[in-house]
This record gives sequence, C-alpha cells and structure tokens, in this order.
Amino acid sequence: MNEQVIEAPRWFIDAINTPYDEKFVEVEGCPIHYLDWGGEGKPGLLLVHGGGAHAHWWDFIAPAFLDKYHVIATDLSGMGDSGHRESYAGEQFARELMAVCEDAGFKDDTCIIGHSFGGMATVKAGLDYPEKLKGIIVLDSAIMPPGMRTQSANDLRVTPFGKKKVYRELETALSRFKLVPPQPCENKFILDHIAKHSLMQVEGGWSWKFDMDFLQKTIYDDLPKEIPGIQCKTVVMYGEKSMLFAPAMKQLTRSVYPDRVPMVEIPKAQHHVFLDEPLAFIDAAKKVLAEFETA
Repeated sequence: MNEQVIEAPRWFIDAINTPYDEKFVEVEGCPIHYLDWGGEGKPGLLLVHGGGAHAHWWDFIAPAFLDKYHVIATDLSGMGDSGHRESYAGEQFARELMAVCEDAGFKDDTCIIGHSFGGMATVKAGLDYPEKLKGIIVLDSAIMPPGMRTQSANDLRVTPFGKKKVYRELETALSRFKLVPPQPCENKFILDHIAKHSLMQVEGGWSWKFDMDFLQKTIYDDLPKEIPGIQCKTVVMYGEKSMLFAPAMKQLTRSVYPDRVPMVEIPKAQHHVFLDEPLAFIDAAKKVLAEFETA
C-alpha cells in the first residue's frame, strides 16, 4: 500500500479538512453513526458506503456538494462506528437510512447516493419510501445471477470479513488494508485516508471496524423481483472497467430496471468509482442531481 509516496492534491486536502459533526441516532435499539457537514435548510443528500466500509469513505467527496445540499454520510449497522445487530436485512438498512435523514432534519426532497452494498440499501429505501425521496443514484451495484451472488458471498468470506484479526502495531494494520472486491487504485492518498478510519483500538492492538459475523447474520432480499416496480427517480451509475459491470451483468442489470432508469458510465473507473475517478464522479453526480431537481 505504501510502495511509493504520492502527494495528495490540494482539492483533496481541502476536502478532508472541511469541518463536520459526528452524530448518533438510535434505530431499533442500535446506535447508528453519521457524519454531518451541515447545510441546514438546503435539500438533503445522504451518502451510503459499501460493504465493510464506513462513512469516512465520503470525506473527500461530501464537501463538493455543500453549495447546494445539506450533506451527511452514515455508517450502516455492523460497520464503521455504528452498533452491531443479531441479524441484518435490507428493509432494516432502509429504515436506518430514513432515520438518519429524519434526525438530520431532512424533508421530502432528499437524494441518496449508495455505493455497492450501500447501493442495494439505497434501492430498498427507494422502493419502501418513494414519497420521501427526490431521487437515488445506485453506484456500481450490479444485479447478479443467483449463482454469482453465492460465489460473491463466498469470495467475501476469504477477506477480513469473518476473520477476527488483531494487529499489534497500527502501521502493520494499515499495511493490510485492501479493497473488496480487490482492484488496483492509483490514488494511494485516498486509500491511506480510508485505512486510517477503518481501524479501532482493541485489547492487544488494532482491528477492523465491522462485525466479523456480518455475512452470516445477513438476510438478503430478492431485490430483482422488486426493482421493476420502483417509483422513486433512479439512476444507475457504474465504472467503465468495473468487474461487477462486465457485459453479462450490465445486461442483466439493464433488464431488471425499468427502461426509464438511465445507466451512466464513468470512464476509466473500476468498481470503487469515486476512489478511482473522484472528480469525474462528482461532476457526473452533480449533473444527475440537477436533473432530479428539474424533473
């Protein structure tokens, strides 16, 4: 991870130094953590991370939207600084998203951007609460055939999920950070920032901030059957080189969503779109959000 030193650009440094408040709201007995960059009175924008990730993945993205939005980013239960549950399910994550929006004072003009696993939680919110949302961006969350979904879950089980690992030294832990699914990322300064927020101090050293039993506790919704009926304005956005949007899965995803749902490609980006091409992602997301406002 630290093979070479890459200087972070000024826009990135300014973004991660933008002030925010850390807040908690209890949802069905579980404390849910979120970051709030402010902007009271403006339309709400909620950012949702992917599986095994956390709200700080959005630290360098959120400030770009503060001119027009009240921006927050949440930790889903079982991840980041939120509490853990005995079980996890899509409809529960959707309730968490709406509870965070309500706690932040958002009205019924809210937009949500959800990445990967968080994209599926975002879709569930769009299905269950269309009257409260202006629109959603589903970011690199492909529809997979059942067999591939099983294989994907098996692949995740050989990652830090399910392995309780304590590192004596912080630097050792940081050096073990990797993206899931694995991919190269040229923006090492982004990975370094995310890695620092991915760890917590425990007895004997440092460990990852997520429920190690998350996969075994998760009940998966059959979203492909629900998605054709989605009423909320929706855009699917994905990386041109994303392994999850290979031709077969792109075609399946296109066939599941209604024809009125656009699919927007971010050139050169892989699955972790806003890590690979953060500025291109910001520009594309702003265009979509502006269309939500005028549609």
